[in-house]
Amino acid sequence: MTDAYGSDTGDISTMTRDDERLSVLAGQPRHTIADVKETYREQATTMARMDWLNRALSGRYRRALFGDATGRTLDVACGVGTNATYLAADTEYVGIDISDAVLTAARQRLEDSQRETTLYEMDAQNMAFPDDSFDTVISSLSTCTFPDPVAALSEMGRVCAPDGRVLLLEHGRSSVGAIAWFQDWRADAHFEKHSCRWNQEPLDVVAASPLTTTESSSALLGIITAIEARPE
Repeated sequence: MTDAYGSDTGDISTMTRDDERLSVLAGQPRHTIADVKETYREQATTMARMDWLNRALSGRYRRALFGDATGRTLDVACGVGTNATYLAADTEYVGIDISDAVLTAARQRLEDSQRETTLYEMDAQNMAFPDDSFDTVISSLSTCTFPDPVAALSEMGRVCAPDGRVLLLEHGRSSVGAIAWFQDWRADAHFEKHSCRWNQEPLDVVAASPLTTTESSSALLGIITAIEARPE
């Protein structure tokens, strides 16, 4: 069979990791880091203004997953800093995002934080941190936006300590048929507006990366997936 890029992926049972990297994006529209920057430059103000709604819809899932983070914690694609709210007070918070516009909002949000906090503009697919730099790596609703989500997940594993954890809260294709159909129908339009593949399968994306899923659960009609993984 062939993937979206015209490559022969062969039998699924003999697929290499490179094949899997391509297959998780098969049939999905493509974009670049520059496209993502432009999207979030345009939407940064709205994201900051609507953060209360984000927390209302996903706060309990963030708290349940990220409340268990320990030590020096990296928040990948941190956006306006929403996840910092759900971390224990004794964690050190480091956030990265590709968008300087949303980082400006994050700095304003976190400027009075009592915990040690540092924010960097950085590409999640090519981080500037040394190997094994963090005790915990977290990320929320992000793999749908990365141009190469497998590369970003690989980097999360690289910068995470060997005995650390990668905690992901992702959204994707619903397990309810009618909702999944609607997501598929609106997928291209949603991607065009938000640079977001909202009908992805989060567990498949993680499986194509060097990370190993140790625990997962779904909620909100299968749209939300909580994943705990460890580096390879």
